[in-house]
Order: sequence, then C-alpha cells, then structure tokens
Amino acid sequence: MVVLMAMMTVFLKIDEERVVQALQDAGEKLDSAEGEVVLDFSSVLWIDASGLMAMDEFAGKADGKGLKVALRGVNVSVYKVLKLVKLTSRFSFVN
Repeated sequence: MVVLMAMMTVFLKIDEERVVQALQDAGEKLDSAEGEVVLDFSSVLWIDASGLMAMDEFAGKADGKGLKVALRGVNVSVYKVLKLVKLTSRFSFVN
C-alpha cells in the first residue's frame, strides 16, 4: 500500500513595520501548514531584537510541527544579523 501525502507550501509576506506581529500571525497559521513555509522578507531592510526573538519562536513552532521554513528575499544586512545571532541554521534561504 502506498500513501501519498500532499505537501503544501505556505507563502507569507513579512512587513518591515510589523515583523513581530507578522511572525506571530504566521505562527498561528502553522496548524494548517504541511511541508514548507516560505516567509517573504524582501521588504524587510533591518530587524531588531524583538524581531529576532519572534523569528526564533516561529522557528521553534515550525520545528515542533515538522515544517521547514524558508526565508525569501533576505537582504545582506538582515542575513548578517541572523548569522551573528546564530539563527541562519534554523532556516533555508531562497531568492
């Protein structure tokens, strides 16, 4: 018997003005997600400590549900901050 499971990618845009709120809202949608979640960071030019904490919490929730998280459109400045605080290993990065 072969069971095929549908893998669905959830795509969410993150607004620079509301990074924490957007990640909290995205975290609530993880219950209905399967496979991969893509967070579009193309409009985020910088991220502060509260945003980093929200990203860490989001990654933890996704890990707990067995979901992969990809960050799309992360600029160099944001990537460097994520690398500095050792969050890059929790996400994959796509353009």
